[in-house]
Amino acid sequence: MTEKLSAEELKALVLQVFEPTNEDRGIAILVDLPDARKPDHDAWRDRREMAREWAEVLAEARHEIGVPEILLCLYPNVGANNAELPSRVALLLPGDPLPEHASDIDPNLLVPLDQLFARCTIAIAPTELSATAPLKIAARTTGIRGVTMPGFSPAMLPALRLDYPAVDRQIMHLKSLLDRAEGARLEFLVRGVERHDLFLDLRHRSSHASGGRRTDRGNVGNLPPGETYIVPYEGEIAGDPTRSEGVLPVQLDGEVVLYRIEANTAVDVISTGPRSDAERALIVQEPAYANIAELGFGVLAQHGIEPCGEVLLDEKLGLHVAFGRSDHFGGQVGPSRFSEPGAVVHIDRVYLPQMQPDVHVLEVGLVFAGDEELTLMRDGVYAVPLGE
Repeated sequence: MTEKLSAEELKALVLQVFEPTNEDRGIAILVDLPDARKPDHDAWRDRREMAREWAEVLAEARHEIGVPEILLCLYPNVGANNAELPSRVALLLPGDPLPEHASDIDPNLLVPLDQLFARCTIAIAPTELSATAPLKIAARTTGIRGVTMPGFSPAMLPALRLDYPAVDRQIMHLKSLLDRAEGARLEFLVRGVERHDLFLDLRHRSSHASGGRRTDRGNVGNLPPGETYIVPYEGEIAGDPTRSEGVLPVQLDGEVVLYRIEANTAVDVISTGPRSDAERALIVQEPAYANIAELGFGVLAQHGIEPCGEVLLDEKLGLHVAFGRSDHFGGQVGPSRFSEPGAVVHIDRVYLPQMQPDVHVLEVGLVFAGDEELTLMRDGVYAVPLGE
């Protein structure tokens, strides 16, 4: 990892994001490790080294930032983004050697996960696989607050140096719109010729603003920040089915997969090709994966941030739609709906030309009560001011 945050930048970031108080007992920096099913690679290795360096810098500055203890928390990777964390994790002090592989974890260092949350009130998770969902769920009962940074890379560092108050104003404006909306109408153009429409039911839901500050107990979200998101209504109220339906195109491995959506669920894949066949089999094998779990809007493109190929940052640039787990955002689909812990997933599909060049976002409209409608996006960019 060539470019780095300086010690002063890291301390300033922690102070700005968390504003630690005398009630904060410690900061845990969470690291997942490769194993036989998920082998190591350079970017992951660099991220772990960054986590180790951050722990050492923050340990030296703990009196300046007002937190008495800094811990490194290690665990075997959980196999999928947003799957449940292990029940036991290893705790290291800054300066302790960092194992390279899950099999190298010293069993004597393992403690129950609850013990970590008892010792540390703040969590920073620059992991390979996203820990957002389980940490959000844990925060509801433990009061921890934290930031998750799955797949973080040096290309994302400019997004850690932004004017967060300006970003927050934009996402809060989006939140005010999504909280009023009863639905979202998405129009796509595939390969310049095929038009597909999707309606997402936004009734009975509140949106979430992922800003740059985590000062409240129980507040967990991504770093870099910069999006507002909402779980479409999943039809859990008796006698009030969800109205989400249509076709959602997603370009995967160069192939445009067309999901037919009924009742907020991908019930079929109507395109052809190897990736279409694989996705069709997956929604049959793992129905919880087929749940439309999130509609999100990022704002960082307006601040000059470029995509880097990692969802952590790229979803903050514009429109994205997620499949799978939704309970961590206030929805109904959680780990128990999946076939096994390793199958639990929340996966975002980001609509940027660099990521889906054959899928063009023609328009996104928000539908309000009384048939009022607002065109929020046109040709992939925002069509309205965002509270600057």
